[in-house]
Amino acid sequence: MDGRSARARRTRQIISDAHIGLINDGELKPSARQIAARAGVSIRALWDHFKDMESVMANTAARQLAEQDEAFEPIPVVLPLAERTTAYSRQRAPILEAIAPLARAADLQRPFSAALQQNLQENLKRIRDDVERLFDAELGELEPAHRTRMVLSICAAADWANWKLLRDGLGLSADEARAVVENTLAALLDRPSAGPENKRKQNP
Repeated sequence: MDGRSARARRTRQIISDAHIGLINDGELKPSARQIAARAGVSIRALWDHFKDMESVMANTAARQLAEQDEAFEPIPVVLPLAERTTAYSRQRAPILEAIAPLARAADLQRPFSAALQQNLQENLKRIRDDVERLFDAELGELEPAHRTRMVLSICAAADWANWKLLRDGLGLSADEARAVVENTLAALLDRPSAGPENKRKQNP
């Protein structure tokens, strides 16, 4: 990377840091002027690196996903089911708590932002892929249509929208909310059949 590219990257990083800092401080929709002031750059410098506020938000959200991916440590699939559900809830809870400020900010802007909508779909795919990997032994026993419903049920239980309901709507502490997520996963995976169309596949 040449010097000019390195400087541009540092400036984008500084702007992104300022954006995240403002959101973490409770300013869910910071202005360009607020971001530039906190970053210590001019408004012109901000627009030199980002075409609009949507691109600032999309960059920050993408950066957060990348940091999550870098820190991610897969839970071993060989653990007993009870240990996997506990481990998964304990893995998801701090992630959901950490992303809460940015997720609230993204919720406000997503209806008007194609980039943030795409970002959400990418995140949901990450969650779904990990659920299918971690609980493949249990999911593999289900008929295809029921498997899909089960995967989506687990994803919904472990996603930000449910965490927001537990924390903001129901007023639970982070540990209480984590316990509810674990309870939900255990109930889903322990008793996955709920009608004749959901019967487990029969062995020949």
